[in-house]
Amino acid sequence: MKAVARQIGDGPTHRRGDFPTLTAALDYAALSVGSMRFHGPRGELVEDLAYARLAREAREAGGRLLGLGLEPGDRVGLIAETDADFMRAFMGCLYAGLVPAPMPLPAAFGSREAYAEQIRRIGAVAAVRAVLTPEVIRDWVAEAFADAGLVHAGTLGEIGRAAEALPEAEPDLGATAYLQFSSGTTSLPKGIAVSHRAMMANIRAMAEHGLGIGPDDRGVSWLPLYHDMGLVGCMFLPVATQMPISYYATRDFVRRPGLWLKLISDTRATLSYAPSFGYDLAARRAKIEGLDLSSWRIAGIGGDMIKTGTLAAFANAFAPAGFDARAFLPSYGMAEATLGLTFAPLGQGFRTVSVDLAALDRGEVVPADPGSPGARSFAVCGPILPGHEIMLADAGGAPLPPDRVGRILARGPSLMTGYFGDADATRLALSPDGWLDTGDLGFMDAGELVVTGRAKDLIIINGRNIWPQDIEWAIESGTDGIRSGGVAAFGIATSDGNGGLAEEAVIVIGECRVAGEEGRAALRDEIHALVRERIGIEVAVVLTGTGALPRTSSGKLSRARAREMFLTGVFGA
Repeated sequence: MKAVARQIGDGPTHRRGDFPTLTAALDYAALSVGSMRFHGPRGELVEDLAYARLAREAREAGGRLLGLGLEPGDRVGLIAETDADFMRAFMGCLYAGLVPAPMPLPAAFGSREAYAEQIRRIGAVAAVRAVLTPEVIRDWVAEAFADAGLVHAGTLGEIGRAAEALPEAEPDLGATAYLQFSSGTTSLPKGIAVSHRAMMANIRAMAEHGLGIGPDDRGVSWLPLYHDMGLVGCMFLPVATQMPISYYATRDFVRRPGLWLKLISDTRATLSYAPSFGYDLAARRAKIEGLDLSSWRIAGIGGDMIKTGTLAAFANAFAPAGFDARAFLPSYGMAEATLGLTFAPLGQGFRTVSVDLAALDRGEVVPADPGSPGARSFAVCGPILPGHEIMLADAGGAPLPPDRVGRILARGPSLMTGYFGDADATRLALSPDGWLDTGDLGFMDAGELVVTGRAKDLIIINGRNIWPQDIEWAIESGTDGIRSGGVAAFGIATSDGNGGLAEEAVIVIGECRVAGEEGRAALRDEIHALVRERIGIEVAVVLTGTGALPRTSSGKLSRARAREMFLTGVFGA
């Protein structure tokens, strides 16, 4: 423990992201002894990439990219494998004045054709001139872009050694630094354009005020680097704070969630983030033998709706290994704001607020006793970062008081420039006076944000606002036949028989553990009764196999995509 802390503390004075650009931050980190350590599927160390070497090799990579004929401002697609080449390529693009656009890896069990179509769509929106890929899917990527007229579609190592000189001038801080692509739907992907100024404003605010990064902090991450929480929180933030960090791939976490905790234990890590499903998977499958989690001071939680029951189960499971529930840090943010917007107070753990569900359905916030009939508990995600603002608004954009549920609007220096090449989508998201419509709903509790769900996910039945996660969580907690995180609820419009629309019908799709038609019929009846009792509505239940529901790049369930798949008949009737 002492040796690790002493090594991290050596080197230049610690700085919390107060740099104009990420390349300036890496140049400073190169003076420290920090590094990025990449681990294989069983935890073996594959590469230890010191920040000093990363800075040197990224500059070389940037020159070689310019040697292909690329010019500053050109977009470069980067297939975001969790490896050192991705880091070299991303930072190389920034040194060269190019705009990196991380692209996802193929989905598990996904087809080659579907993946090719996905990355082609991203490439078209970004108008990329080159794509870099890991060796393992090189042929897939080269084939996908064979007719795109790119100057290169292959690995970083395949680029010739001839290099152009890097730009001498510092970039315009208002220019686009990188593109972050949304995920989870089949619609045309949106490229979120983040400027150098916005990137560094968010990193600095998170490092100083949200996380309080110090010289002895150390990270562990399995989050995908094509998602904002993995890219910004687990790549940019460590570079900008000279923080050592250990990585292993998301696919390996799903197979071996216990390795996450083992790396935290072995490296004496102090900071690691995950969405709810990560804590749930670790609590159900990881073992405590040999673990010492006492160093973990920030167990960040974000990326999806926070399940307080999941966090409590994790804390109970790993308390014998030294885990302190006060380490939990609920937070809220999105790629359109670079990453973080609100963070709960450090050392508090997760605080919950309980409200009356019937009142919430009317858009009102009425306190209720926790655990009482009709009560609903939410995690509190903390106050807004300094220099930023949050406003709750009605459908017309008028401000609402704290005791009303409204659309969450955000404003501040971390916001995106807009959606790349999509002025219409940008106008819908960003108001002329700088307010971002997050698409989320919530309310304020003692100056801290409480997120209640996505506006587009709301189901309206007889004038009631039904929150789909209430249906999902009722089913998950009330039956053993549906796996945790394996249920999606959504509404669909139904016909009134006269060419008009009737009330929404509520569809529930569950990943079923029960075999045999008789057992499944009993499970459907159980779900019907459960939702009727707890929510007071009728639902149509469709049961499917494990892993059938779609998920986003961060691992959270995509209701929008599940709804699309249902409407096209993927799940049957």
